[in-house]
Amino acid sequence: MHRQTEIHVSHSIESNIYLSLYYCGKEKCAPAHSWGPFVRDHYLIHYINNGKGTFHVGDKVYHLHKGQGFLICPGILTTYTADFDDPWEYYWVGFNGLNAADYLQRAGLAPENPVFTYRDGNKLLDCIKQMLECSKNKKSGDLRYISLLYMFLSLLIDSSENRTLESKKQNIQEDYIKKAIQYIHINFCRKISINELASYVGLSRKYLFFLFKKYLGISPQQYLINFRIKKACELLENSDFSIHDISRSVGYENQLLFSKTFHKAKGMPPTLYRKQHERTQQYDTLLM
Repeated sequence: MHRQTEIHVSHSIESNIYLSLYYCGKEKCAPAHSWGPFVRDHYLIHYINNGKGTFHVGDKVYHLHKGQGFLICPGILTTYTADFDDPWEYYWVGFNGLNAADYLQRAGLAPENPVFTYRDGNKLLDCIKQMLECSKNKKSGDLRYISLLYMFLSLLIDSSENRTLESKKQNIQEDYIKKAIQYIHINFCRKISINELASYVGLSRKYLFFLFKKYLGISPQQYLINFRIKKACELLENSDFSIHDISRSVGYENQLLFSKTFHKAKGMPPTLYRKQHERTQQYDTLLM
């Protein structure tokens, strides 16, 4: 079933020069229902309350779902389509004005970045629902419309600031990971501990473990082991060093421990790995 509610707002020229609400509405779309391709002469924001759909702008396609929204800018060709199995239900706000682009930029929205995620969707929805109710108030409806539009945009701006803080936090965490990885790549050939690694990065062992699991899916110790085994494989393939020399070269003083670790990682001992590689090379040479 396809259901749509839309309110159009009339304004005097004086009231809409800086920011003006054109219309707002809500729609529960039928499966695969599509709008466009279409060009607007104003800004239009959709916020998805339920379901899924796709937003096409230029050569980009965004697959969107509940809790996300998208901006349509003036003069840009767009198409948006409801999902066939789980068609979206969304609310929208159309507006324009001299300050509109500036407010949207502060919210992190622009033609090259038209999609956003808003976690506390109830606040946005409450704004739009109140806009839809304003038509019932003949005396002060115009003032309420514009105040709610400012509130709507301010919520998007506040959300953008929170996303910026989260992004900065993520960048700092990623820098810690990069620093730790660089230290491992330089020092893997000697006996290093995770406590030493954590101290170098400037974190507790526990928090370093948390970051590695979050971004790489493995512990710092497992990353170190994987890197050592990778380097051991390169030496087995490209040198005639003894297993003892290779084990020492990748940070294992104990050759037996190295062999056990290598076998666990590769499913075979280092000597067999080297022989298999040599046979593969010989076979490839015969085929040439």
